[in-house]
Amino acid sequence: MGKKAEELPQYKQFAEWIENRHDYAKKWQQNNGGKVVGYLCTYVPEEILYAGGVLPVRILGSHEPESITRPYLHDMYCPFCHDCLAQGLEGRFDYLDGIMLAQSCLHLRQVFFTWEERVPVDWSYYMHFPHGVNNNHAAEYLKGELEKFKVAVEEWTGTTITNKELDDAIEVYNKNRQLMKQVYEFRKLENPPITGLHAMEMVISSQMVDKKEHNEVLESLLEDLKDAEVDRDTGTRLMIIGSEDDDREFFKMVEYEQNYSATFVFEEHCTGARYFWDEVRPEEDRLMAIAKRYVNRVPCPAKDWPTYGFYGRRRFNWIEKWVKEFNVDGAIIMQQKFCDPHELDIPSLRELLDNLNIPHLFLEFDITVPVGQFRTRVEAFLESIGEDDLFF
Repeated sequence: MGKKAEELPQYKQFAEWIENRHDYAKKWQQNNGGKVVGYLCTYVPEEILYAGGVLPVRILGSHEPESITRPYLHDMYCPFCHDCLAQGLEGRFDYLDGIMLAQSCLHLRQVFFTWEERVPVDWSYYMHFPHGVNNNHAAEYLKGELEKFKVAVEEWTGTTITNKELDDAIEVYNKNRQLMKQVYEFRKLENPPITGLHAMEMVISSQMVDKKEHNEVLESLLEDLKDAEVDRDTGTRLMIIGSEDDDREFFKMVEYEQNYSATFVFEEHCTGARYFWDEVRPEEDRLMAIAKRYVNRVPCPAKDWPTYGFYGRRRFNWIEKWVKEFNVDGAIIMQQKFCDPHELDIPSLRELLDNLNIPHLFLEFDITVPVGQFRTRVEAFLESIGEDDLFF
């Protein structure tokens, strides 16, 4: 007889890593003698940092109200950017040796340059990254930027990053991606032994700790999931689509505090599948292999510009594929307030979901999620899906 799914120790470990992210990074520095770099977007090529003995740590929100970023960021910049910068200005990341950004959006770019100017760090790097990842020349262009980046990391750390170091880093990162995709396979089951909350904590924690250590926990989790006992009603199978969203309170509310049972079976955002779904395909030119991975990965709307017209975005093909593979009943479109790239996608995204006969709910959130208001809207949404099921 297996363990109860909700009581698996790996879930507790993921949550502890998130809650103690700063302490973990400081201990890693002490134990490994390496440097820690905070990064602001998942287009940062972590493999190169890791190959240079650096721990990449993603800077994510604290979901706490703040009032100190207005001199540096426009009021109409997204709340996620304000939240991240506030933590830097408050000294919560005072242990970082460096900070970097691979160009993603205007808002994060302003966060990076303000952090670089106002928050003491030993090293900073702004990487030029192609916006049009669907362009045939994007990978070749990015390879050139990776060459410059590799040299900058070597000069800063005093190391030489050889093909062996790159191969080792690629292997560790690819393994992490493979293992998390294997965990996601369990979410396809009629009664998934892992909720959206635990899955999100798995992915978020992977962005904050050493991937080798994370891989060990993932391997043990996969063993336990094989015969884990599920003692909760799966209910409506939901998918989240949209902006960066690592607010665990929202997931708890939907999956554990509703009058209608529901389970998130997939998250299409950069603290979900978009972060890890694609691997580096080994080839003789390691930097080109890395460049192709980041150009060809499931794209962010800020990058996913088709060659002709508005339709034909690669991201939409992935959404349709995941809706079908994970047997999704309904979708929640989570929109960071003032996140223009995602907002531009919404009309055609809704059309896609309508064509797939997937009911959907749009929610716009700020630094803190209005749990009470959202609870009412989500319950009404779940009730409407249940009525549709009864009708059919």
